[in-house]
Amino acid sequence: MKSMSAISRNLALKLALNLALGFLGVLWLTGASDAAEVRVMISGGLTAAYKALVPEFEKATGNKVLTEYGPSMGTTANAIPVRLERGEPADVLIMVGYALADLTSKGKVVAGSQVDLTKSPIGIAVKSGAPKPDISSVEAVKRALLAAKTIAYSDSASGVYVSTEMFDKLGIADVMKDKARKIPATPVGEIVAHGEAELGFQQISELKPVKGIDIIGPLPAELQKITIFSAGIATGSKEPEAGRALIKFLASPAAREAIMSSGMEPIPAAGAN
Repeated sequence: MKSMSAISRNLALKLALNLALGFLGVLWLTGASDAAEVRVMISGGLTAAYKALVPEFEKATGNKVLTEYGPSMGTTANAIPVRLERGEPADVLIMVGYALADLTSKGKVVAGSQVDLTKSPIGIAVKSGAPKPDISSVEAVKRALLAAKTIAYSDSASGVYVSTEMFDKLGIADVMKDKARKIPATPVGEIVAHGEAELGFQQISELKPVKGIDIIGPLPAELQKITIFSAGIATGSKEPEAGRALIKFLASPAAREAIMSSGMEPIPAAGAN
């Protein structure tokens, strides 16, 4: 039986090999010349994996990635559509797939450049050390929601689903009006960690980086809503080829380990446009 250290070394070697293969593809695409500054706007779902992968992309290509963070939708000042509307520059947009498609229809994203990167399930969290309610079935989730005094959900894709579809599906929409609230911009996990909500709903990949919470688990299959996160080239990009190289890298096997570790499922690349 292999020791834990041997297993760890094997995993490290496997990751290093995957990264090396990914780098070779990126270097081929960019020609490894004339370093560029790639401006990225990204929403929360893919952030943890993205932060782990970008330094490797920069090291492999010599390009510099400049990043702005914000929700895929909504009217807060840092929301990606709002940033674009006020003329902030961007080369790559990484966000909820249907929100990216909407920006494409409005001429903000280059048609045909969208690449689906990951699938992201919704999870439920409580403050660290707090009792973990049963969420193993539809009825169990309903009981947990009715028993909780305060509930928080995001202002992005997961929260839109929870507040406009899931509560109705459970037949408790009227009850939730008094104790469930939408959290703009701030990660829901932080609200739960501070004790401002007993239960928090958000993509698991956005809950995992937050300290001070326990993730109970994903919603049961009958209630689950999988969000697709996608990347595309912004209209007016000054570095579209470098942007495509970054998207290609994020969609490559080299990114798989980081994406899975963040609580998401990679979508096999069909080839970046």
